[in-house]
Amino acid sequence: MTERSPGSTAGDLLTLVRTGQAGTRADLVRLSGLSRGAVTARLGALLAAGLLVEGGERTSTGGRPAGALALDPDAAVVLAVAVGRSRSQVGVFDLAGREISSDTRDHEPGIAASELMPDVVARLGRLLEGTAPPVVGVGMSLPGSVDPARGTSVDAPVLKGWDGVDLASYVATLTDAPLHLDNDTAALTRSELFGRVPAAATMLVVKASTGLGMGLVADGRIVGERRGTTGELGHTRVDVAGDLLCRCGATGCLETVAGGWALVGKLQEAGIEARHVRDLVALALDGDPLARNLLREAGRQLGEVLTVAVNLLHPEAVVVGGDMGAAFDLYTAGVRESLYSRAHPGAVRDLRFLPAAHGEAAGLLGCAALAIDAALSPAAVDAHLRTRR
Repeated sequence: MTERSPGSTAGDLLTLVRTGQAGTRADLVRLSGLSRGAVTARLGALLAAGLLVEGGERTSTGGRPAGALALDPDAAVVLAVAVGRSRSQVGVFDLAGREISSDTRDHEPGIAASELMPDVVARLGRLLEGTAPPVVGVGMSLPGSVDPARGTSVDAPVLKGWDGVDLASYVATLTDAPLHLDNDTAALTRSELFGRVPAAATMLVVKASTGLGMGLVADGRIVGERRGTTGELGHTRVDVAGDLLCRCGATGCLETVAGGWALVGKLQEAGIEARHVRDLVALALDGDPLARNLLREAGRQLGEVLTVAVNLLHPEAVVVGGDMGAAFDLYTAGVRESLYSRAHPGAVRDLRFLPAAHGEAAGLLGCAALAIDAALSPAAVDAHLRTRR
C-alpha cells in the first residue's frame, strides 16, 4: 500500500493551517506536494464547511492580509470537564481554545459519579444557553488511570466507585458529540502544547496536587498519548516512606510523604484546620511556618525521584502545575535542592523550572484541547466533509 503523503487530504491541509505551518495557498502547495488545483479544490470544501476563513472574509480575530488562511474559531464549540477529588470545572471553548464560559465548584470528596455527573451535565447545559455553534466534542479528565476507548475510569483511588462507570451515557443527555477521556496529568501536559510554541521541545510536566503525576514531552510531542495514564511519580517506592500505607493500597509510596493528601493530614495532626491541598498552599503563602516546611520538604522528596528521570532523559525544562504549583518558588526550591545535589551535572546544567503556563485553568484547557484535537484531526475533518456532499 502506498503511504499517503502529508497534506494529501482536506483534513491534512486544515492541520497545516491551524498549527501555523501554512498561512497561504502557496504555503500549502509547497508543504503538501499537491498541485495548485488540488489545493484549491480541497480548500474550497473547507471554506464551504466554514472551517477556514480567507483574507477579506469575516472573522472574529480581525482583518487578515489578502489570501491569508486561518481556522474559523467560531465554526463550533467544545465542552470541557475536569473532575478532581474535591472540585469539578466545566467550560465551553471555541476551536482556538479560548474560553467562552466556565464554572468551578467544590464537591465532597468521595462523591459518587451518579451524583456528580448529572450536576456536571446540568451546569454545561446552562453554559450552553444562547450558544449558536454546534458542539463537536467533549473533553474530560479524571485523576488516576482511565480507559479512553471505553470512556471509563480504571483506577482512581480518590474517586471511589467511578471505575467502570459509562461516563458517555451522562453526556449523551446533553449532546451527541463524542466524549474524549484522559487522565488529569495528561490534560495538564496537553495544555502546555496547545495553541502556543512549547516552552521546550523536551520537558517533564509534573502535576503536584492531591497526588503526584508526570507527563513527558519529547521533540514537541506527548509520549504515550491517549494511553489513559501517565508517569506514576506518586506511587514510586521510597525508603523515607518506610511502611506507610498509601491510598493505592501499597506501602512506602512517595505520596505518603509528599502527596497533597498526606501533607494535609500532617496539618490536621498539628491541629490546623485544612481539608485540601489548596488550604495548605494558602497557609504557606500566608507565611505559616509548618505549611511552608511541609511544602519545601515535599519538594525535596519529589526532587529525589525526579533525579532518575532527569538523568535518563536530559529534559530542557521541568514544568510544575497542580495545586502545589501555586506556591511555585517555595515548592520548586525544595525540588531543586535535592535534584541538583543528586543529578549528573550535565543533565541539569541548562535545566529550567517553569510554572504551568495556564495556572488553575490548565486542566480545563487541556480537556478542551483534547476535544479540539480530536474534532479537527484529519480523519475527523475528512469524515465531516464527506457527510456534506
